[in-house]
Amino acid sequence: MTTPPTMLQRLYLMQVVTRFIPAIGYGNVVCYLIETNDGKHILIDSGQPEDSADAPGMPPSEHERDVIAQLADLGLRPADIDILICTHFDVDHAGHHDAFPQAELIVQRAHYAVARSGHPRYVAARAHWDHPSLRYRLVEGDTEVLPGLTLIETSGHAPGHQSVLLRLPQTGPVLLAIDAVALRRLFTPERQKWPLDDDEQQLRASTQKLLDVVEREQVALVIFGHDAAQWQTLRKVPKYYE
Repeated sequence: MTTPPTMLQRLYLMQVVTRFIPAIGYGNVVCYLIETNDGKHILIDSGQPEDSADAPGMPPSEHERDVIAQLADLGLRPADIDILICTHFDVDHAGHHDAFPQAELIVQRAHYAVARSGHPRYVAARAHWDHPSLRYRLVEGDTEVLPGLTLIETSGHAPGHQSVLLRLPQTGPVLLAIDAVALRRLFTPERQKWPLDDDEQQLRASTQKLLDVVEREQVALVIFGHDAAQWQTLRKVPKYYE
């Protein structure tokens, strides 16, 4: 009997926190879950930890239901996650990594090296992403994880940041820009560096790279990492894209 090939089946969107982000204003902190036809579960980022402190002078974050609670809404436990894709280790993206010791965590080698070197930007979540029980797979550059699921190296916001391209059976290609392009209005080659971005030249190159992906792959939906206005229009758990 021939085993059917692994195919992506569903994409779930989870909004876990609303927080004030410098240069953006109020933005959403999000995670994503992909289900495959053969029962694999792939989580993208793990959100902001409840114990994280807001920057001095900033309005307090509004914590909604964290990624673990929203997975439970779908009948899933942390142990059911096979792969955790780590786009980068900012505190609002890596705050629950240590809840998934059974998963394989995938991160760009360059980003892992910078974070492990003690870079102060990643210290706030280090207890969560640098837990001794975690198993990391270090990749370099654009990488196909599964058929229809490709990581796209998009440095600029952070060294070794990665975006995600996936292909769904009905929706078609979907691009998760993550923080390479946090807002729809920034999806332009002429964009400028913001205070939280690392390198303007790389940021522009990565933005153009994603613009080229959208055109080449005929992407049906681009989801921006912190665009609260866009997220109001999107399907969120328990709804999904397929």
